[in-house]
Amino acid sequence: MPLLSIFRNSSYTFCRSLLLYHSCLFARPVHNIQANDLSVTKQICESSGMATDKVSDKSKKKARWMSPEGLLRSELNMCSRHGDIVKAFHLYDEAQINGIQLNQHHYNVLLYLCSSGSSVKLNGDEVDANASSLCYRRGIEIFRQMIIDKVPPNEATFTNAARLALALEDPEMAFDLVKQMKGFNILPKLRSYGPALFGFCKKGMADRAYEVDAHMVESRVMPEEPELSALLKLSADVKREDKVYEILHRLRATVRQVTYSTVGIIEDWFKSEDASKVGKENWDTSKVREEILMGGGGWHGQGWLGNGQWRAVRTQIDEKGVCHSCGEKLTCIDIDPRETENFATSLSKLACKREVRTDFLQFQEWLQQHGPFDAVVDGANLGLANQKTFSFYQLNTVVGKLHQMSPLKRLPLIILHRSRVTGGPAQNPRNKNLLEFWKKSGALYATPAGSNDDWYWLYAAVSCNCLLVTNDEMRDHLFQLLGTSFFPRWKEKHQVRVSVSTSGLAVNMPPPYSIVIQESENGSWHVPTIKGDDLETPRQWLCATRARK
Repeated sequence: MPLLSIFRNSSYTFCRSLLLYHSCLFARPVHNIQANDLSVTKQICESSGMATDKVSDKSKKKARWMSPEGLLRSELNMCSRHGDIVKAFHLYDEAQINGIQLNQHHYNVLLYLCSSGSSVKLNGDEVDANASSLCYRRGIEIFRQMIIDKVPPNEATFTNAARLALALEDPEMAFDLVKQMKGFNILPKLRSYGPALFGFCKKGMADRAYEVDAHMVESRVMPEEPELSALLKLSADVKREDKVYEILHRLRATVRQVTYSTVGIIEDWFKSEDASKVGKENWDTSKVREEILMGGGGWHGQGWLGNGQWRAVRTQIDEKGVCHSCGEKLTCIDIDPRETENFATSLSKLACKREVRTDFLQFQEWLQQHGPFDAVVDGANLGLANQKTFSFYQLNTVVGKLHQMSPLKRLPLIILHRSRVTGGPAQNPRNKNLLEFWKKSGALYATPAGSNDDWYWLYAAVSCNCLLVTNDEMRDHLFQLLGTSFFPRWKEKHQVRVSVSTSGLAVNMPPPYSIVIQESENGSWHVPTIKGDDLETPRQWLCATRARK
C-alpha cells in the first residue's frame, strides 16, 4: 500500500512538510488556553432527559454503548489492542466528517497508537521509518485538534504527546508540554518527564537535561535507575565530574544496587582519563570520618579523594564483608531508630486499612503482652520450603535452631494462618502436641480467617526490631504499597533465609555488611550489581580504587 494512500481519508494533507516545533504546530500555545475553558459538550437530547425516570439503568448503559460515541470507543479500543493504526486513522477521519464529538478517551487511544508508531504493523509487516514519521506527525495534529475541540487533557494525554515529540527528536517540545501540565492542575509522573530527559541526554544537551532533573525534584517526582543512569552517562561524556559524583550518591541513596548496564557506565567512568585527573591530593581525614559517622557509615560525600589512575575491576565480597580485590572491609550501615519507629507506625496504619481492623488491633495487644521476641518466623513459607506438603518437622527444626541462637534462649514468634493450625497435617497427634507447646509458651499466633499472614509477621518483626525468618523475597504488590526507601534497608539487616539441601537445613543470617554502593574514607568505591540470591550465586561488585600513598 503506498504510504500516501494510507491517509487518503484524512482531512489533512500529508504530502506537505510539517514543521517539527510546537510553536509552529499550534495556532496558539497550549499554555495560553485556559484549562477552565475546556468543557465536554453534552450529548443528551431533551427527549431522553424527559424520559430518564422511565428508562432503566441497563437500558441507559446500552444506549450509551450503542451511540456513535460508544461504538467509536469500542472500535478504537480494538485498534489499540491489535496495534491497527491504519483503521484508527480511518475511524478518526470518519468521525470528523460525520461530526461525532470525540472525548478524552478517544483522543488518548489515538495518541497512544501514534506514539507507538514504530511498533505498529501495516498489513502484517513492521512499519518503515517514513510511515512511522507520518504517524508521529499525524499524532501531533490530532493533539492539536483535541485542544481546538476543548476536550480536557489528562496526564496520559500530555505524556503521549511528549513521546511523540521525542519520536520527532524535539525534546524542547516534550519539556514544554510537561511544564504546561501545571496550568491544567495535572501532576506530572515519572513517565511524563522521560521523553524530555532522555531526548536531551541523547542529544548531549547537558544543561537542559539538568533543568528537567531539577523540575522533577521541584515536582517531587523521584527519578529511578534509568533516569539517573542516563544523567550519569551524559555527565561523564561532557566531563562534568561534579555531576558524576552527585549522581553516584543519588544512586546510592535511592537505587542501592544497580543493573549491569549501569555498572558498565560507572566502570567506564573510573577507567577514563577524565576520572584520573580529578580528586584531592590532601584532605582532612578527621572531617571525612566525622561525616561518615554522621551519615551512618558507608559514605562521606566530601568529593573525589586521591589522584591518579583508578583500578576498576569486577569482584566479589566474602561472607565477612571483605573485598576479594582490594581487601577492604565493607560497612554495615546503621539505621536510625526513629526511622524504625516511624515505619512500624505507618505499617500499622496500612495494615488496619487492608485487614479487619479489630483483628489487627487484637494482634498488636497480644504482641505487647507476649513480646518482645528475638526472631519472627513466617511459618507458612518455611513449612513449605522445598516441600510438596506442609512440614511441621521442618518448621520445628528452624524454630529449634533459632531457640539455640537466642541470647536468652527464647523461642521465636511463629506466625501461622488459622487453617494451618486446625486442618491438614495439624491433625497429626505429634503436630498437635507441638502446636500446643508453642501456644502455651506464647510463641504461636494464628492469624484469623480471611487475613493475610504477611502483615502480621512483618509488623511483628519491625515493631520488635528483631530478625525475620522467611525466604519470601517481599517484592509483590503488598510490599510495594509500603512505598519507602527504608524497607529495603531494614530487610537487608533483618531478614534471615533458610536453605534446604541433602546435607540438612541451614539458617543463613543477614550479611555483616550493607549491600549498597559504598564510598570509603580513603576514596575507594564499591558498587553492587542486582542479583537474585547471594546464597546461590555470589553477587558481583565493581571495586574502584587508586594507588594509596
